[in-house]
Amino acid sequence: MQPRNMSMSGVVDLAAVKAAQEAKAKAEQARAQAARDGGAGGISPAELVIDVDEAGFENDVLQRSAEVPVVIDFWAEWCQPCKQLSPVLERLAVEYNGRFLLAKIDVDANQMLMQQFGIQGIPAVFAVVAGQALPLFQGAAGEEQIRGTLDQLVQVAEQRFGLTGLTVDPDAEAGGAQAAPERPAGPYDALLEAAVQALDSGDLSGAIQAYKNVLNEDPGNEEAKLGLAQAELLQRVQGVDPQQVRKDAADKPADVQAQIAAADLDLVGGHVEDAFGRLIETVSRTVGDDRDTLRMRLLELFEVVGPEDPRVIAARRALARALF
Repeated sequence: MQPRNMSMSGVVDLAAVKAAQEAKAKAEQARAQAARDGGAGGISPAELVIDVDEAGFENDVLQRSAEVPVVIDFWAEWCQPCKQLSPVLERLAVEYNGRFLLAKIDVDANQMLMQQFGIQGIPAVFAVVAGQALPLFQGAAGEEQIRGTLDQLVQVAEQRFGLTGLTVDPDAEAGGAQAAPERPAGPYDALLEAAVQALDSGDLSGAIQAYKNVLNEDPGNEEAKLGLAQAELLQRVQGVDPQQVRKDAADKPADVQAQIAAADLDLVGGHVEDAFGRLIETVSRTVGDDRDTLRMRLLELFEVVGPEDPRVIAARRALARALF
């Protein structure tokens, strides 16, 4: 049993290109189906903290991460720092009221999961969002640091993946269920669904047009902006010869288009810092229209990775230094 679509180093995972668009629809469909089946519209606060083992990881973590960010606390009975950290995480899981689910994994009983996550020491805390795993922190941490990390996690999960969390009923008994009303479709849901379907069928041009249709009506729609940037990136690298692109970039370091093409490949391959660094270095050597072309492509790549990503924040600072 292997966690799927895991991006442990935080790289851009091609499997996640569509996940950002699909996650919101899947979460809403799951909640709507649960309501129609008389399923859980609200859970009890006690159900926000669960024990997970290798046999239940698929259902309890990977599948649940399409509905809510799942924070994983890797711990052991003999670990003294774990005994300080775990109660804080459990209390915050209840305080955040369904914005994330806390999964506790005993590493002594689940060695395979510990190895698959590459954990060298405990306590170690990870998150899984829409099937994508990322490290949060390792070792003891203060509550202020933990809160800041969780705040960023739930913000990214909502803005990039449409995960608004679980409905918590403080009066519900553990394991109880109450039906929740189905959320009405938003004004652009049909267009966004059309874009996802186009991506599923490999119709990148159709997906691009569908996202543009949304942005024509709602220029600030974050889901459409992210989807458009990702679809356009995939379209640009479709059918190119990677070896020739890299040779051109190496042979012609001053060629703006050669560097842009190589940066696209860097990003698709998960080499985010390389893509940003390549273009920022070229910006520092250019002027006029060439510089503006590079700047615009960097801004597009920032959209693909996400404005909250630390690598984007660092690259924005480096770009500002190169420009001014």
